[in-house]
Amino acid sequence: MKNIIKSTLLLACGVCLLASCEKDDDSNPVLKDPTAFVLNTPAAATNTTYDLANSKTLDLTCSQPNYGFPASTAYYVQVATKSDMSDAVELTTPSTSAKISADAAEIASDLTTLELNAGKTEADFPMTIPVYVRLRAIMKTYNSSDVAGTEILSNTVKLNNVKLLFSLPPVYTPTNIYIVGNFCGWDWGNSLSMVPVYGSPNVFWHMVYIDESGIKINTATAWDGNQKGYADLNSVGGTLASDIVASKDGNISSSKAGWYQMIVTTSVSGRKILYDVKFNKPEVYLIGKANDIGYNEGVEAGKFTVPTTADGDFVSPELTTKLPGDDTDGCVRIYVPVDDGNWWHSEFIPVDGKISYRGTGGDQARYGCNIGDHVYLNFTKETGSIEKK
Repeated sequence: MKNIIKSTLLLACGVCLLASCEKDDDSNPVLKDPTAFVLNTPAAATNTTYDLANSKTLDLTCSQPNYGFPASTAYYVQVATKSDMSDAVELTTPSTSAKISADAAEIASDLTTLELNAGKTEADFPMTIPVYVRLRAIMKTYNSSDVAGTEILSNTVKLNNVKLLFSLPPVYTPTNIYIVGNFCGWDWGNSLSMVPVYGSPNVFWHMVYIDESGIKINTATAWDGNQKGYADLNSVGGTLASDIVASKDGNISSSKAGWYQMIVTTSVSGRKILYDVKFNKPEVYLIGKANDIGYNEGVEAGKFTVPTTADGDFVSPELTTKLPGDDTDGCVRIYVPVDDGNWWHSEFIPVDGKISYRGTGGDQARYGCNIGDHVYLNFTKETGSIEKK
């Protein structure tokens, strides 16, 4: 009985509340499309020099857009070097207050980039320039989502004198380069990681199968907009350079599908990383005591056969010497020739079923062999073994 009474009372209250709401429409706030939004001109805008290098923030104030009622609003600062704001860059972090403290370091970085894009060089800094500022405002919901139709730009304010130092970090050659292509389904998660050359950390190599659909390279394993195709290479050389062309999609493609030894030499020019790439014959060699080759490079008795498919194995000649795999040099050693470097600058060995590259590291583990063994290397899967057929 008590539950029935409670339910009846709640229903009655709901009806009363509904009736009350229906009568209060005229007093409910109504959202207006904003038409006015003012960024105030700082008092120091005309005669004071803003020194971004010695400031933490650029302080601004504004009115809220005329939404018709106070509302949760995000304010984004935009800076430009042109009065029409045609080169405007927006800072990453918005303010939730009409009193805005914009990060001076981020402003300096963005303005430096704008000046470089306009043709300036690092030697032109420091400089004192006029800077143009405006705000972009948009209403936010309780969960910080944008409210459609509420975005508005403020007026533009000119800061006459802004002292700008060169405010970008130095550019270095990459520490990693990855290859993606048809051989791995264009999946960066299965891409090849190029191997740095010992003593030359700006030079990388890898064996790669290139067909008409081609490959791309990147310094990250992602489609992040920084991947490089044929047109992005500074130069294309090597013994098989004539096979390498641009695909219809702009990839680094081959007119003769097959295996290539790809060597990428990186350098920095200004703020740009250059990629000089060679495509050589895919030559892999044994060296050392295996097959009594000694330490003469490029010996035919140590040359691996080259597969005809992307998933095939490179296979060594039959090994004719039993080696214990110890530190007295009684071990299998393998390398690829990279330009004029010593063989051990680009050596590697199968370890636990995987190809282990020396790269920029020290001596690797020693592995022996038996007479009649072969070395099998799969550069697409990065697997390898020393065993009999």
